[in-house]
Amino acid sequence: MRYVAAYLLAVLGGNAAPKSADIEKILSSVGIEADGDRVKKIISELGGKSIDELISQGREKLSSMPVGGGAAPAAAAVTGGAAPAAAEEKKEEKKEEKKDESDSDDDDMGFGLFD
Repeated sequence: MRYVAAYLLAVLGGNAAPKSADIEKILSSVGIEADGDRVKKIISELGGKSIDELISQGREKLSSMPVGGGAAPAAAAVTGGAAPAAAEEKKEEKKEEKKDESDSDDDDMGFGLFD
């Protein structure tokens, strides 16, 4: 990702066709040692292509990806929505409250230290 970002920064800086030295210079300016093989791969993959077209193609691909847990809406439709989950949370809270009360009873065991 850092190599792609460096390539894009070079293009945004006005260099339409960044070379490996340009990318390495950008990466070294932020303290990253560049891997020559990866830099060559980025240049070969992105060289000669329009960055605007690549970004629009990437957006199209991302728009087709499911986001946010695709199984949850299907499960909600089958079980009737989020109401059962909310009821379970309330039950858990009640159990925790009861547990806390019983813990305080156990702590003093019915008598005080100086009684």
